[in-house]
Amino acid sequence: MGEDGEGLRGEDELMEMFMRGAATNSDLILRRPRSGRLEGWPVAMHCLRPSFDTRSFGTLLRMRLKSVAAAAFIMLTGAAHAQDYPNRPITLVVPYSAGGGNDAMARGAADRMSKMLGQQIVIENRGGAGGSIATRQVARAEPDGYTLVLGGTGTLAINPTLYGNVGYDPRKDFAPVGLIGTSALVILVNKDLPVKSVQELIALAKKEPDKLNYASAGVGSGIHLATVHFANEAGIKLTHIPYKGSGPALTDLVGGHVAIYFSSLPPAIGLMKEDKVRALAVTGATRSPVFPDLPTVAESGLPGFEAVLHYGIAAPAGTPRAIVDKLNAALRAAVGSDELRSRLAAEGAEPLGSTPDEYAADIDREETKWSAIVKRSGAKAE
Repeated sequence: MGEDGEGLRGEDELMEMFMRGAATNSDLILRRPRSGRLEGWPVAMHCLRPSFDTRSFGTLLRMRLKSVAAAAFIMLTGAAHAQDYPNRPITLVVPYSAGGGNDAMARGAADRMSKMLGQQIVIENRGGAGGSIATRQVARAEPDGYTLVLGGTGTLAINPTLYGNVGYDPRKDFAPVGLIGTSALVILVNKDLPVKSVQELIALAKKEPDKLNYASAGVGSGIHLATVHFANEAGIKLTHIPYKGSGPALTDLVGGHVAIYFSSLPPAIGLMKEDKVRALAVTGATRSPVFPDLPTVAESGLPGFEAVLHYGIAAPAGTPRAIVDKLNAALRAAVGSDELRSRLAAEGAEPLGSTPDEYAADIDREETKWSAIVKRSGAKAE
């Protein structure tokens, strides 16, 4: 609105409030013109101390009012966009190759969320650099709710410390949508390896330092650091062979090209039931309900050992909160559904829904925990 007419009444009232407060707090004696109305900026003031710059204050207040109006406009625009969101397919980027635990977790959530949102959520696998390349790409994507990323322990808790310049900040560059669940790992070995327990594996590794190799889903992945953590706790040395995801790593484990693999449970279950690999233990604090006879690492000679992966969905920072809330509602409903809970439980994962704020707190805790493990282990990106 212009500088005359009724459009200034809100600014007049704010100025009058300031004048009253300033006079009370700063001993300024201010009064309005006889007309009973401010005639625009700068304000006519009488008996004002010279140190009070009314023109500067008027400019500052006008800028503040414009900022408030702009913020309100953005909020209203975001809410308006959320009303018809989504009106086209959504891409959920999985920063690893197809076939691993990350992929299974993402597809389970996406299938259920697609039904609730009325639009398909398309899974796009982009492997490389322990998931950091694709995660960085999503951090720089348009924050419109149509590009999401599967967040995990590797990408959001480990990589920021493991890499010298990962290219994103897990706390600042993403708008957390919510958690999907958690999953312990299972220690798998090639069937030809002459060990049947964690204690036997440790003994063999100590007898032949650096001779045993292990696969990971990529440098900096949760699987990589969990194995490093295990080796450090056990006092053994293993040779690392990174892969672009769990799929190819498991293929080479079965084929005998690598000896050890700390696998997430979903892709390992089939191989275990078909007796193509040998499972030694799970890395959770408790035994897996899927394989209750399989001991934990803590039970097998390393008391207190635990390595559990967290999975969630995040959007680029700046995504309107109304859209984030809409995605979260669909995700929480999906995680709470009998269909997804049964699906995850069958794959050895534990469903764990959350609000966006709870997921943000989880990212903070996990990054603090795993960064300490990275530093203590001495692991570095290769």
